[in-house]
Amino acid sequence: MKIAVLRFPGTNCDYDVAHVLSKILKVPTKNVWHRTFKERDFSAAILPGGFSFGDYLRAGAIASHSPAMDEVKKMAKSCKPILGICNGFQILTEAGILPGGLLPNENLRFVCKWTRMVCRNSETSFTTRVQLDDYLHMPVAHQEGRFFIDNDGLKALESGRQIVFQYVDENGRLESTVNPNGSVANIAGICNEKRNVVGLMPHPERASEALLSPFRDNDGLLLFQSLVDNIGGS
Repeated sequence: MKIAVLRFPGTNCDYDVAHVLSKILKVPTKNVWHRTFKERDFSAAILPGGFSFGDYLRAGAIASHSPAMDEVKKMAKSCKPILGICNGFQILTEAGILPGGLLPNENLRFVCKWTRMVCRNSETSFTTRVQLDDYLHMPVAHQEGRFFIDNDGLKALESGRQIVFQYVDENGRLESTVNPNGSVANIAGICNEKRNVVGLMPHPERASEALLSPFRDNDGLLLFQSLVDNIGGS
C-alpha cells in the first residue's frame, strides 16, 4: 500500500494531507511532483487543494492537461481510489473524470468557513466509515466552488446516487443560507459511477484532528480511514 499526494505548481495543501495519512494513520505516503507521477507505483491518489498554475483561465484547467492526469485516468479506469479536494475537485471535473464543473462563488468572493454536510452515499471508496445521512463538519476555503451541472446531468447524478455530500443546516435541510457558494442542489461532493473517484470542496484534512475543529470532532478523518480500509494491503 502506498498513497500518492500529487503536487502541481501552486498546490499548497499537500503536506496537510500527507500529515494525516503518514502521521495520524501511519500509512505509506509520498508527495509526488505531477511530472513524475506514475499510477503503477501507487494504490491510490489524492489531488489536494491549492491554486494549481495560479488558477489562470479556470481553476484546475491548466493542471487538467498535465501528463499526470493521463496517469490519474488510468488509475480511475482500474478502480483505484482517487480523491480530489477543493482544487483537486476542480481538476477532476476539468479533466472529465467527474461530471459538471466548478464556477465562481455566487457572491464572487473568497469563502473560508466551517460547513455542515450530510452524507448521501456511504458506498464510495472514501465514505464506507460514514453512515448514510450522517452529518459531518468540514471547512471550505475557495473562490470557485459553485458546483454546476445542467438539469439532465443533475438527474443522472441523482438516479446514479453520485451525489455524495450536500450542505445542510442544523435541521438537515438544504437551505440556501448554508450553501457557501451557490452550488446546484447544495452539492458539496460527488463521485463517479464506479464509486472509486470522489471530489469535494470542503477540506477533510483540516477536519481530521479534534484540536483543529470548533466542533471538537475529527469528521474528516473518516474519509481517509475509509480509503485505508478499501485499499487494505494493496
